[in-house]
Amino acid sequence: MNRFTRSALGGLALAVASGAAAETTLKIESWRVDDKDLWEDTLIPAFEESHPDIDLKFVPTTPTEYDSSVRARLEGNTGGDIITCRAFDQSLALYKRGHLMALNGKPGMEHFPDSAKVAWQTDDGESTYCMPVASVIHGFFYNKAVFEELGLEKPGTVKEFFAVLDELEASSYAPIALGTADQWETHQVVYTGIGPNYWHGEEGRKALLAGEAKFTDPEFVAVWKQLERWREYLPRGYQAQSYADSQNLFALGRAAIYPGGSWDISYFNDNALQDFGAFAPPVPEAGDQCYISDHTDMGMGINADSEHQAEALAFLEWVASKEFAELYANNVTGFFPLSEHTIDIQNPVAAEMVSWREDCQSTIRLNAQIMNRGDPNMESAMWVTHSRLLNGKIDAEKAASVIQQGFEHWYEPQQDGGS
Repeated sequence: MNRFTRSALGGLALAVASGAAAETTLKIESWRVDDKDLWEDTLIPAFEESHPDIDLKFVPTTPTEYDSSVRARLEGNTGGDIITCRAFDQSLALYKRGHLMALNGKPGMEHFPDSAKVAWQTDDGESTYCMPVASVIHGFFYNKAVFEELGLEKPGTVKEFFAVLDELEASSYAPIALGTADQWETHQVVYTGIGPNYWHGEEGRKALLAGEAKFTDPEFVAVWKQLERWREYLPRGYQAQSYADSQNLFALGRAAIYPGGSWDISYFNDNALQDFGAFAPPVPEAGDQCYISDHTDMGMGINADSEHQAEALAFLEWVASKEFAELYANNVTGFFPLSEHTIDIQNPVAAEMVSWREDCQSTIRLNAQIMNRGDPNMESAMWVTHSRLLNGKIDAEKAASVIQQGFEHWYEPQQDGGS
């Protein structure tokens, strides 16, 4: 027996004699590269304090490579124990291939409402395969100094919104910081942000899936009608303005209103030259029920081939806790826990946005579930269509016709509305 073997056996004997438990290592797969320090400095120590027998390793992959890389590792049986789940089809495909464990009835799942689970369920709603973690909320940011200078109040209705825009148009400030060069924000931020107040959130979204509504119906066309009116309030040369340009325009105080998402808060915290606040998408008429796009962004699941499923379930139960919710919300500003725990969010703008849940009904981005599966792809069609409308190339009726024709070209309605 060599010296190394004697030493190793001696250490093992000491561990057994002292009753020390063997440590299990769980590897967490994620695309959230920017969260590495958060996990290593804050979240992992908090978890391991109450679970000293479990060692967590956060191993992120570049976002653009994550989907293909994690799929290859799972298929090669080299994937991590915990899989960070994108919403809807990417993770559904992993579950259908047998790579994710079903989580129905598992400890912690009771802390999430049904609306939070839909992004990680089968189309029939029978199986849930990832635990909801965080969402992002859409709305408007505004420059407080500009509003004070011009005597403006946060608008609550569409009429008030355009009255504010008229005041801004007559000033030296650009009313709305938005361009169409990158296209995506015209849909993911703007259309799906202001639209739920017209189609009544989940009611309208599910009606489309059930074949009980069409994009050519008045409640959908009205959103495009509103966007037609935005043209005169956009910055000069907005057709060549990128997402980053819009952020910069607002941060420098040259534009008064920025349509965005809660994920933008961190950027403006670091870069805005003046104090900013937020207001929810205005409702069509005073007294109307308000709706917000409270879009499911990230979940966590368990590798169905993991050798440490019991420990992985213990970790997910902790992810469902109030402790995790508060730590995550206050360290990843603008990403809001989906659990029903009441938590204290310290950032004032983030706290304002999440407070909208108290009065407004939450919904997800209109076409996130099922509608992007066909040809033509609805997400791509929406980007192009909304950009063309804002650029004055088509009107609201044409936009509605294009999207409806593309959808009905391949889609057979589901009578359960996709829930």
